[in-house]
Amino acid sequence: MIVKRQGLVVWFHQMKHVKHIKKFGHMVHVSKKLKYAMIYVNQDQMDDTYQKLIKLPFVTKIEPSYKPFIKTDYEQKVFDKEEKEYDYKMGI
Repeated sequence: MIVKRQGLVVWFHQMKHVKHIKKFGHMVHVSKKLKYAMIYVNQDQMDDTYQKLIKLPFVTKIEPSYKPFIKTDYEQKVFDKEEKEYDYKMGI
């Protein structure tokens, strides 16, 4: 069974708090310079996790990822049958 997951970008004050943030989900990336962590949580538990994280004193803000809600089915470009064949040797 595939569980739907959603990303959260958690901004914090100091790097020493990364261990505590790691307990809330699967940590994918941590930026030392910009002081944020990217974690993935189950979509059905996202609201609870968001509320728990925002209450922590060292968290400045949290941004949810909108990727699960974006359409990712793309249509192929239709080529015309009368499209010209390019002569790459022209001018040589």
